[in-house]
Amino acid sequence: MTVLLDRDGPVAVITLNRPEKLNAWTADMRERLIALLAEAGADPEVGAVVLTGAGRAFCAGQDLGETATIDPDDHAASDAWIDGFDRLYRAVLDLDKPVVAAVNGVAAGSGFQYALLADLRVGHAGVRMGQPEVLSGIPSITGIWAMWNILGRARTTEFALTGRLVYGAEAERLGLLTRLVGEREVLAEAVKQAKELAALPPGAVALTKGRLRELESQALADAVVAAKKVHAAAYASGEPQREMNRFLERSAR
Repeated sequence: MTVLLDRDGPVAVITLNRPEKLNAWTADMRERLIALLAEAGADPEVGAVVLTGAGRAFCAGQDLGETATIDPDDHAASDAWIDGFDRLYRAVLDLDKPVVAAVNGVAAGSGFQYALLADLRVGHAGVRMGQPEVLSGIPSITGIWAMWNILGRARTTEFALTGRLVYGAEAERLGLLTRLVGEREVLAEAVKQAKELAALPPGAVALTKGRLRELESQALADAVVAAKKVHAAAYASGEPQREMNRFLERSAR
């Protein structure tokens, strides 16, 4: 299985399980992830959720081998790709239960955005986080939405345009991580934090999360509309496909 669901007491631990690809995801992985998030959300025995990755990465983002083949004239394909991320992001945001990300390694691109959706994020000094999509010719549109409330305009612009990845200490200073612990302690500390959150009055937690969701929901809807327009133009130019294929060729050497 490329996505796993385990239990540790009241905590559901959802693990991206494609370590040989740094947990870079495909559409099928995201569909399974959406289903497991819904399952955890509906389980009355689950009080909180932990998101993590197997091996040395949290999630390296999109598997470029999948998107490099999108036909420049196939606007429906690029729209469907954006819609898939919209459903994934809302599957996390719609949870009334606390979500903690155990950021065990690199979190890049859409994997970085996915980490930022968590209510709290635990990582270590060697973690690398950022939005390198522009380096592959992919405009960072939903990335701007995910970063904006944490980083503000200046830092969001820097991350979106430079593709720079930051290490754990800087990520914590910027608010991308909420706690920094030892590398071997990340998952255990995230689960511990999740158990503490699961012990809180669930009604108050759900209502608080509902208000947080209201503050973000329209901005995400706007970002999705913009992303469809921008990505259609980008893919029609053929630039993302060329850059992704160059990256894949370099990686194969």
